[in-house]
Amino acid sequence: MLLFMRDFVMKSLRPSSESGCSSYDLTIPPVVRFGHGRIAEVGHVATVLGKRIWLVVGKRSFSTCGGRESLLDGFRQNGLSFEEIAHSHGEPTVQQVANAICNMPGDQKNVVVVAVGGGATIDFGKALSALATNIKPGSEEIAEEMIIDRLEGVGRGVPIVNSPLPFLAVPTTAGTGAEATRNAVLSCPKRRFKKSLRSPLMVPRAVILDPKLIGSCSRDIIAASGIDCLTQLIESFICRFRWAVPRALVLEAFPQAMRALPRLLENPSDETAQSAMSHAAFISGVSLGNSGLGLAHGVAAALGVECGAPHGSACAALLPVALRVNQKIAESDLARLDQELDGERLPTQDSAQRFIERVKDLCRIAGTPTRLSEFGLKRERISWLAEHSGGNSMKGNPVQLSPSELQDVLESVF
Repeated sequence: MLLFMRDFVMKSLRPSSESGCSSYDLTIPPVVRFGHGRIAEVGHVATVLGKRIWLVVGKRSFSTCGGRESLLDGFRQNGLSFEEIAHSHGEPTVQQVANAICNMPGDQKNVVVVAVGGGATIDFGKALSALATNIKPGSEEIAEEMIIDRLEGVGRGVPIVNSPLPFLAVPTTAGTGAEATRNAVLSCPKRRFKKSLRSPLMVPRAVILDPKLIGSCSRDIIAASGIDCLTQLIESFICRFRWAVPRALVLEAFPQAMRALPRLLENPSDETAQSAMSHAAFISGVSLGNSGLGLAHGVAAALGVECGAPHGSACAALLPVALRVNQKIAESDLARLDQELDGERLPTQDSAQRFIERVKDLCRIAGTPTRLSEFGLKRERISWLAEHSGGNSMKGNPVQLSPSELQDVLESVF
């Protein structure tokens, strides 16, 4: 997998103003195994990292994904002990992580944290593996404060300095790309924020991508996670911090995903579509983690805080308007993505417009929300939403908007 990516990138680079070849950092998990049935290899991979498995799972996804017994048999065959130490319930909160930290087993010797589930479960596992070696709280209240102190933009900026417990990610959805990133997104309902715990040390040590696992997802989850994946590919391709390597990866994965998602929505057992979406989700994590995002993700985080909006569904509602806002400045990039898809070659302006229409059509097929009011947002809260949609994602948006300008944009999709 990694050799393929390296060769593809080297063949795909083009001289450009955004390539940044004088200096760049590229962060990617060091071990990636991709293919149907490869969940059976988790135990073998984990033996390189430790001897004891701490499992973090989504309660429903772990029991229904179809890989549970293969995973556990692999642990047994490789002489690994294992125990479930935490279950994720929706997107992880500071309070959930604090509770899990305080109830972890004390002995961390030879432990490997393995997270099996969607993006929320993987973020939960990443947070636990990092915090287990960096905080020693005496109570859940102290744990909460210590966690907040390490979150971007809300605490004291305390860094992750000790190496996390080895972390291995096994995604069961194709969307967030959390298996490839260096951060874990945590929300705090009490203090009304959603922020990242972030460190280069948090990149998973290994990732097992078994596309078959996504076949058990409901249509709603496939739709929301699939549009989230596409949003990440598009936003990382056009963002202000874009550069050649992530863009080359997007150009390889994006057309496959655009064609695969409608097929997967119709038939979740379509193995070719499963593979294309699982691969694209991973690439979306690599590309966003090494470049940036934009308006759709910036607002989606705040919408999640305000209304509890599921992340993927929020991104789906915001993607068309984000493309419209950025259409003029990102016209050539949008046209480039359009040209990677089937169809007559058009002038740049027309191609960019056709691309936006393609995305809107796909959102209609997916049946994802199209208006902010569908999430329960009240009109009088739009100004709050605009004011609190800053952060790293919004910094990457091609068009920089003031809160009042963003409020006007959000009014248009209320």
